[in-house]
Amino acid sequence: MSVQRKFINRIALYILLIWSVIVVVMGVVLVKEEYQYAYSLAKNEAEVSVKKDLAYRSWVAFHGGVYVPVTKKTQPNKYLSHVKNRDINTTSNQQLTLMNPAYSLKQMMEQYTELYGNKGHITSKNLLNPQNAPDKWEKKALKKVEQTRKPVYEFQDIDDQAYFRYLNPLIVKKSCLKCHAQQGYSVGDIRGGVSVSVAMEKYLEEAFVLAKQNVVVLLIIWSIGLVGIVFGRKFAIKEIDKKIKNYEQNIFSMVSIIEKRDRYTAGHTQRVANYSVLIAKKMGYAKKDLDELYRACMLHDIGKISTPDAILLKPGELSKIEREIIQEHVVSSYEILKQIDIYKEIAEIIRYHHERYDGKGYPYKLKGKDIPLSSQVMTVADAFDAMTTNRIYKARKSVDSALKELEELSGKQFNPMIVKKAVVALKDVKIDLSANQEPQTDIEKERFAYFYKDSITDLYNREYLEYVLAYNDINGYNLRCIHNISLKSFSKYNKKHGWEKGNELLRELAVELKNITYNNEYIFRIFGDNFTLLSKEHFEFENYLDKIDEILKSKGIGYTHKHYDMKVDQIKSIGDLEGML
Repeated sequence: MSVQRKFINRIALYILLIWSVIVVVMGVVLVKEEYQYAYSLAKNEAEVSVKKDLAYRSWVAFHGGVYVPVTKKTQPNKYLSHVKNRDINTTSNQQLTLMNPAYSLKQMMEQYTELYGNKGHITSKNLLNPQNAPDKWEKKALKKVEQTRKPVYEFQDIDDQAYFRYLNPLIVKKSCLKCHAQQGYSVGDIRGGVSVSVAMEKYLEEAFVLAKQNVVVLLIIWSIGLVGIVFGRKFAIKEIDKKIKNYEQNIFSMVSIIEKRDRYTAGHTQRVANYSVLIAKKMGYAKKDLDELYRACMLHDIGKISTPDAILLKPGELSKIEREIIQEHVVSSYEILKQIDIYKEIAEIIRYHHERYDGKGYPYKLKGKDIPLSSQVMTVADAFDAMTTNRIYKARKSVDSALKELEELSGKQFNPMIVKKAVVALKDVKIDLSANQEPQTDIEKERFAYFYKDSITDLYNREYLEYVLAYNDINGYNLRCIHNISLKSFSKYNKKHGWEKGNELLRELAVELKNITYNNEYIFRIFGDNFTLLSKEHFEFENYLDKIDEILKSKGIGYTHKHYDMKVDQIKSIGDLEGML
């Protein structure tokens, strides 16, 4: 569960970071747009101002200049002395002087600057009036204007104040030649430009106020998003807890299935979980790790759901191949649990709980520190429970005897440090004396008596043959060769000599069949007087028939022998086999 919560917290953190980045980017964009809007307003004002100036200049030029009274501000323009009738007197003896477009525009710009603050200037490289000389920026702008014949604009500080500077080209018209023909201009030439500098202070102040408002709004939006993320995280944790609960219900349902198959296993898992926690506490495990170990123990045998009943429920000691099959439950447990996120960590613990400290365990032959510590704890607890529980083929040990055996196997099968802790942790445990592998109910007794072995011959019985034939390919038995021995007149022998004599004959025949077959053959007694042998590879059973003859002929019983190839003859059930006998 902690893994899932960590994952959700990590996702929530990532979402918060992404959300914060988005809001910051939005803030930067909005602030930038406010200032860009301020610049666009300044540019618009500059363009309007220049258009107004050019409109006024055009009007003056259209009229060939205007006459104004000579005053202190409007003195006769000495640079127009070559113009005839520059100065005239009215009938009332008022002196008037001619103001050409440039002179009148200059006068108007000075007046506009006094009233509104924008700085206007008319300038050119080929000067008629030195007062119209361009400054440093205007010189650069005039060069660009000559190349592009388009307005030039730029932001620039003037006396530590921000200004938007704009220069529009002045194109020579016919009316301009009245005053500027002597400078060598022709109609269409670029004579200079009208320049205006708009103060940015008012626009920047307004942009700053709007930017602050945007930032406040974004902080509110970010806070709303933060609340959403917090509630989303809580909701996700609630849902994942619900999902985990459903997973656990499903997984423990699978455990319940195993418990119903084998009552011993049900008590075993709980006892191993309890013993493991007792040992781990002595080792200083944190509560989180104790919970994890406990859950691993409760599920450590879940892979037995894939173990055949013929092996899982076998009342006797397992053969080599049966041990190999049941050992596969470790990998099965891991494969089942690793598919579920909440069980991935405990799946690793379960995966190695049958490894040995000396490297002789299974399934990976890991050794010492290569085995996870919790797996080694479970190994000790698992062995302790096996020692102190009645098994069909092995009586329980006392607690003291079991702990002594753990110490004897310390450094071999078990981690010495864990054994020391286990001796202290388990010395006072109370063993449930009712815990054993023996069948308790009538159903269990019947199943143990008949499910695996024939009670007379100790050979495999008909039910197991049915299972092997049905799952030969699926479970990898890879059996192919079938030999069948059918006794003749066996019922007459029973009637004549009695059932016990008949049973003795069956047992004698079963012993001989075991002696003459290989280790990898399966021998079954079916239909009372039929014996079936299954093997992976074909062998010449006919070479051993003389031994069968010797037993049966002395009893006056005949027999038939038949051989089949399971793949060729398509034998997948007892029904298939019976139909061929």
